[in-house]
Amino acid sequence: MSRALVLFAHPCAESFSAALHKRVVDRLQGAGWQVDDCDLNAEGFDPVLGEAERRGYHTLEDNTRPVAEYVARLRAAEALVMVFPVWNFGYPAILKGFLDRVFLPGVSFRLEAGKVRPNLTHIRKLAAVTTYGGTRMRALLAGDPPRKCVTRALWHVCRPEKMRYLALYDMNRASDVRRAGFLSRVGQEMETF
Repeated sequence: MSRALVLFAHPCAESFSAALHKRVVDRLQGAGWQVDDCDLNAEGFDPVLGEAERRGYHTLEDNTRPVAEYVARLRAAEALVMVFPVWNFGYPAILKGFLDRVFLPGVSFRLEAGKVRPNLTHIRKLAAVTTYGGTRMRALLAGDPPRKCVTRALWHVCRPEKMRYLALYDMNRASDVRRAGFLSRVGQEMETF
């Protein structure tokens, strides 16, 4: 059985993001995946990269110690699915902090002659499921950092066989029908993931 790490980053259980998270987990499990459901808020993940961690960032023997449990979960995954809203054209702080604290040298990448080399190549599938308050055009004008981070930076350290970036733009004005359609699309993507 393949193992999927689902990273969920939204503090409110009644949110549309929570409904997307539930759909992702349910459909992956239904498709035979063993799901490691990592609700960062519920688990109380500390997103702050403190001074000592930053100073030890490149010390490969020690840099994983403060987040060893999360590093082990990431290393055990064959798929990574992130479910999050885009806030201020970026990740929620808790997800950004996860990437800062867990995607470390020796974990997500290796530095060879000063160049980043992928180190999560066991992750065969990568997906992001997200919502934006603004339109696709507003996101494009802002550079759409979350999309680029997933489809370029995270893609680079994983080199997955399959990648999906599923985004509902203009969430602030999305009708019930449009939200239901996106929820259905996410479910279908996860069934065949």
